[in-house]
Amino acid sequence: MPTSTDSVQKADWRPLRYFNLYRLILSGLFVVLVFWGVAPLPVGQYDTELFRNTAIAYFFFGLVSSFANHYQYPGFHSQVFIQIFVDIIAITLLMHASGGITSGFGMLLVIAVAGGSVLTQGRIAILFAAMGSIAVLTQQIYVWLESPFPSSDYTQSGILGAVMFATAYIVYLSAGRIRASELLAAKREVDLANLSQLNEHIIHRMQAGILAIDGENRIRLINESAARLLELSDDVSGRKIEQVVPKIAGYLKTWREDRARVSYLFEPQGGHSRLICTFAGIGENAEDGVLVFLEDAAMLTQQAQQLKLASLGRMAASIAHEIRNPLGAISHAGQLLKESDDLKSGDRRLTEMILENSRRMNAIIENVLQLSRRKPAEPQVLNLRSWLNEFTINFIDSSQIPPDSIRVSVEPGDLQVRADPSQLYQVIWNLCENGIKHGNGAPEILLHAGISNGTHRPYLDVRDNGDGISPEVLEQIFEPFYTTREDGSGLGLYIARELCEGNKASLDYVPGEKGACFRINFSDPGREELMTA
Repeated sequence: MPTSTDSVQKADWRPLRYFNLYRLILSGLFVVLVFWGVAPLPVGQYDTELFRNTAIAYFFFGLVSSFANHYQYPGFHSQVFIQIFVDIIAITLLMHASGGITSGFGMLLVIAVAGGSVLTQGRIAILFAAMGSIAVLTQQIYVWLESPFPSSDYTQSGILGAVMFATAYIVYLSAGRIRASELLAAKREVDLANLSQLNEHIIHRMQAGILAIDGENRIRLINESAARLLELSDDVSGRKIEQVVPKIAGYLKTWREDRARVSYLFEPQGGHSRLICTFAGIGENAEDGVLVFLEDAAMLTQQAQQLKLASLGRMAASIAHEIRNPLGAISHAGQLLKESDDLKSGDRRLTEMILENSRRMNAIIENVLQLSRRKPAEPQVLNLRSWLNEFTINFIDSSQIPPDSIRVSVEPGDLQVRADPSQLYQVIWNLCENGIKHGNGAPEILLHAGISNGTHRPYLDVRDNGDGISPEVLEQIFEPFYTTREDGSGLGLYIARELCEGNKASLDYVPGEKGACFRINFSDPGREELMTA
């Protein structure tokens, strides 16, 4: 990255080139006037040959200076000193050939001194004024000694010298302030460039997705997180938001019409995660553009889950106090009544119903207490293939099902996920139990894991060979206490989703041609480790 000093040094050559261009135009004009014979008086009036030769030499010096400026050799300050020195000598000779101080060429000396004062630093500007004054006085003394033309008043020479000194001093002060301003501006430019790169780096490394949209609804900036959350693999900069994410475009239009609501929940097209987009205007009335912040709803859901668990804990304690003790008394009384010898067969059936429903109510209470007592997730990076193989062995032994009832498929074989092993165990166990209960004939469960093409996040499918889930009940399957079986508690899928969200994962139902398929979308283990570090 260039520094502020580099910027100023590069900028110094530009005014030197402009000053040399002025020198070429001036000397070229003198050459044309002399050779065409149209020079006005007193140009070259007293010594035409000296004027012509000096003008030609001055012009060629300007050409040489142009090449020196282009190749920047010799150094900048050396070139300035040489060029201003030649300017003073050449203009003094042209002034002498045109009649001396009265010819008006002295103003060209003032311009040369002023140009040198602008280009140089330090007191060398005063040196240029001294050199100009000495040249004028030398020319005046020569005229007095040789008398090639009537000598003019020395007063004009003194005034011209004083003007050159005053000009050099004023320009020197002004140039110093201008140079200081340039240094400050260059430093600010470098600071802004560094800050811009820092902001860009921070934006691209942020976990939250950011989209910058201009007034014409074109995407001007999109960071890596936004591209990942929206499952965008191509560069979409410069394209309209309507072409890339129509849902955000629709929410943006709604937000511009009514600013009361700034956040919207949606699912990207073809995605498996829910996102929250928040709009923030740039400039007055968001005319200069809009910033769109994208967040994975799982993060906010996890925070809300902590509050929900606290509420469930208080509810579970109340249930345990108000229901469990009376329920235990009812169950105990039913058992004693069942053991009575005088109980009729019809009453014995009623007693069994009491005991059966008491056990069911106790199971519901246990599930609710399990939710309230659940510890926060302690995620670990797991090799999914080896973990699933170990799980299937334990599940087959506990469920007493044929060994070939569960198949495991993991692509790639070294796929890793980040999750709490005990909580993931409970989720897969609940899904496999549902697959066995709802399977047709001999149970067949497929555990297939892979990496999503869109989000590049690992996933795990649990698929059975049942009839699947009808669209009528699909929206309610994850609600607590909702069940389609008489012996079910309606908390299995609800608990499974809660456990997944606690591990920054999601659990969704994926419609298929055969059977029911539940998909767990895990977080990216590599990104999670980077965030933790």
